[in-house]
Amino acid sequence: MENLRVSLIQGDTRWLDPAANRDYYGRLIAPLHGTTDLIILPETFTSGFSNEAIGSAETMDGPTVAWIREQSARLGAAVTGSVQLRAGEGVFNRMLFATPDGQLRTYDKRHLFRYAREHERYAAGRDRLTVEWKGWRICPLVCYDLRFPVFSRNRFDVERDQQLDYDLLLYVANWPSARNYPWKTLLRARAIENLCFVAAVNRVGTDGNGLHYSGDSAVIDFLGHPISECTDEEVVVTTTLQAAELLAHRERFPAMLDADSFELR
Repeated sequence: MENLRVSLIQGDTRWLDPAANRDYYGRLIAPLHGTTDLIILPETFTSGFSNEAIGSAETMDGPTVAWIREQSARLGAAVTGSVQLRAGEGVFNRMLFATPDGQLRTYDKRHLFRYAREHERYAAGRDRLTVEWKGWRICPLVCYDLRFPVFSRNRFDVERDQQLDYDLLLYVANWPSARNYPWKTLLRARAIENLCFVAAVNRVGTDGNGLHYSGDSAVIDFLGHPISECTDEEVVVTTTLQAAELLAHRERFPAMLDADSFELR
């Protein structure tokens, strides 16, 4: 397990314009070639957080899935972010995780944002995902999932060399500035309780619903300390996660050995 370079892409997503967003985010990440291992885009980065985007949801054969694969191959890094994608009879807020070797893993947002009636329009995912990349175990989650600690709990696996489920917890979001204090607080809580790093990307700007976003994207260490914190501007920030520091903390403070056993259903 070596150090991992993580790039937060905090952008002002264009409203309901997938082609413009692919071009916009493509320009932001283009300079990262050879300088990072993981590129994180915001939630619904091709449209903004809109129930109306369901009408033009793409499929897995559409241009955005092809685009994220192409970006990963071109930049030599994993690229992740969520988009609205139609699968079967439902549309999911689906997080894509593409790697340069051509693999693509997906996670469907489990907790749909009732306050904005997301649950009335979109289908909910069921299963949590863990991706292995560059020797790191990574758990990608989406926005409202942040408020539900049981689903994200890092479980200790005795049968797997006594390892925890993951080392890095990812969140991509469209989290309005009116609730930025819970955003900042919960990111720290998830890092501390799960003995892991947390990398979280939120958008900036004002969307088509008039909601303002203050960004506040961040990388948080296992003690809840911010390693990188963004303000409310468009920015690309790369942070190196120190593997040895994480492993040393878990050995020094093995709280996972006293955790309660449970199953997710």
